[in-house]
Amino acid sequence: MSHTLQDFLAEQTPKVLADLIEAVQRIPEEKLAWSPMGDARTVLDQLAECALLNGSSADMLTAKSWTMGSDLSPYLAAKAKLAEDATACIALLKDNTGRVIDVIKEVKDDDLDVQVQMPWGANSIAEIASYPYWNMYYHQGQINYIASMLGRLD
Repeated sequence: MSHTLQDFLAEQTPKVLADLIEAVQRIPEEKLAWSPMGDARTVLDQLAECALLNGSSADMLTAKSWTMGSDLSPYLAAKAKLAEDATACIALLKDNTGRVIDVIKEVKDDDLDVQVQMPWGANSIAEIASYPYWNMYYHQGQINYIASMLGRLD
């Protein structure tokens, strides 16, 4: 029995979602919107990014094209608004992660090499499908670093 990239991502992405939420839960509520220095990103900003981009990844995988348009200001405004509410961030993160997992399961092997033109260059469907998994793991590390700064990392 072969194990595809889609199988791996569909199995592992829920685990990284749980790990990301666990990392967020290490942060005291009053520090979720705290920046550790200067313009460093807050926990909520990172969480909002993951929530929104998991949804846009599902959209791009379905459309096999860039779906965010050339003006990213609506995305940035939505991220800023979402980052005001931890409960809403986590709810949307769970919803959009579930949605992207469902879409990843439906990606055909023959489509993995299809190139999608992004504003910064082309990415394959395989890269787009991998993005939610990678991005949530990356931000889990960033959030755990903030937890370590606060003395909250077990």
